[in-house]
Amino acid sequence: MPYFKPFNVIVLGFDGVLGSVLAGALDLFSFTGVSWQRFSNEAVEPRFKVQIASLGGGDIRCSNRLMMRAHCDIQDVTECDLLLVPTIGDSIDKVLKQNNGLLPHLKRLANTNADIASNCSGAFFLAEAGLLDHKVATTHWGYANKFKADFPLVDLQENQFVTHASDELGSIFCAAGGSAFYDLGLLLIERYCGREISTQVAKTQIIDSKRGNQNSYTNVTLHKPHSDQLVKQVQEFIEQNFRQPIQVSSLAAMANITPRTLNRRFQASVAMRPVEYIQAVRIEQAKRLLELGDVSIKSLADQVGYDDISSFTRLFKRATELTPKEYQDKFSRLAI
Repeated sequence: MPYFKPFNVIVLGFDGVLGSVLAGALDLFSFTGVSWQRFSNEAVEPRFKVQIASLGGGDIRCSNRLMMRAHCDIQDVTECDLLLVPTIGDSIDKVLKQNNGLLPHLKRLANTNADIASNCSGAFFLAEAGLLDHKVATTHWGYANKFKADFPLVDLQENQFVTHASDELGSIFCAAGGSAFYDLGLLLIERYCGREISTQVAKTQIIDSKRGNQNSYTNVTLHKPHSDQLVKQVQEFIEQNFRQPIQVSSLAAMANITPRTLNRRFQASVAMRPVEYIQAVRIEQAKRLLELGDVSIKSLADQVGYDDISSFTRLFKRATELTPKEYQDKFSRLAI
């Protein structure tokens, strides 16, 4: 089927980039219209022209010490259909400081109506450039607290795999992290080339894109970074005694404050009420037990402090979007 000229994709290269995502973006878009056609004995029709652009056009030192050569200088890129910002693999603050010369070019290209997309910690570049202010975005769940502290004007949807914000200047897409890049890539390929081509890419690359959010991957212990020592003490008590019945009134009495004050301070520190934190700790422990091997639902519920199996199963699915059995099949070490 004939088509117009390939869409122009620029992948941003910078020292400290995660090499697998930089190369993965190059491969995913470069082979769109190529791999399926080769397998099907059809005419090859590349749908994207993909180039890696760095500041000054210099070589790129990835976080794994792999050196990659840029195709062009980002300063010479006057327009593109899509600008991709890959994952930061090294220290985020260090990489942003060392590559702050890229920020004017992100802003400049954002004003050309180009689509802009980031993966994982690449969203920090977009936020640092002010492109995500008052817009929805996502990043890896492990960076969510830092992101919210650094960029309070951004509407961070930390549980989402992919977000999309648009205004009169264009669209900005963010992917959560790791393999969420492939969900983003397939979405963008569908945006430019249609569902049929996107499906072809998914099949040739063997990509399962049916993911909902990051909930099944998160770790509740990351809710700890805050300065309220009283709340930390209550958290530690919960984490050490989650198998036992725990009442919020008892926690408040232990801390010598009212339940209402405890609720308020928990909300301010960890964005949860104490009862939600108790549930989160129990679900996190259940996830770890499921990852270790085969365990019955009744035994699992007992080990994490639930007498009612149906209530436990309902809470687990609400937290992870998977049943305990589905979670075990997906993450158990015995299943690998």
